[in-house]
Amino acid sequence: MTKILIVEDEPRIAAFVSRGLESADYATEIVDDGADGLERVMSGEFDLVLLDVGLPTMDGFEVLRELRARGSAIPVIMLTARSSTRDTVEGLDGGANDYVPKPFTFEELLARIRSRLRETPLSSGVSVVQGDVVLDILARRATVDGREVDLSTREFALAEQFLRNPGHVLSRELLLSRVWGMDFDPGSNVVDVYVRYLRGKLGADHIVTVRGAGYRWE
Repeated sequence: MTKILIVEDEPRIAAFVSRGLESADYATEIVDDGADGLERVMSGEFDLVLLDVGLPTMDGFEVLRELRARGSAIPVIMLTARSSTRDTVEGLDGGANDYVPKPFTFEELLARIRSRLRETPLSSGVSVVQGDVVLDILARRATVDGREVDLSTREFALAEQFLRNPGHVLSRELLLSRVWGMDFDPGSNVVDVYVRYLRGKLGADHIVTVRGAGYRWE
């Protein structure tokens, strides 16, 4: 049975989520402390983590960074009352697979959990090359004209989408789904923020804005 760890210090929310997941045939465990949650995740017993940001001992961002630093690739969905773009970017750039602001409906949360659990990494080829830009997929390394550039996890994933689809217009909705696993929010500018990052690192001329449609790799 799929087992989900709920790291949440608000008992009412934790109990609500746990009951709903167990009625959907998932096994759950609740932890209300960041440091304890980190150690439970590293036990290897769980398939997915629901991680609150505002936690005692270690906040959710710290837990997430430590998880990824230790090499854990477990899917993490962050739950938080913070809904600013800055917080969303920090969570996703830190390695979160999804970011759900409170309040949320259980149906939405369940759909996101199912989506994250059935995800498989994109892996068709060891490297992807377009012009002077090369992505080494296995080593997670990017070079431009032979010079290595430092890309975050999300920047690399976004760049991979563009390089695998040269000449095609990729909508914000598609990129949110493939890179961040988020439902499309017309008010979100996360994709635009990361496109700016990539333009600064890979070259401003590579990614063209297609008004009203999205972006295209030239």
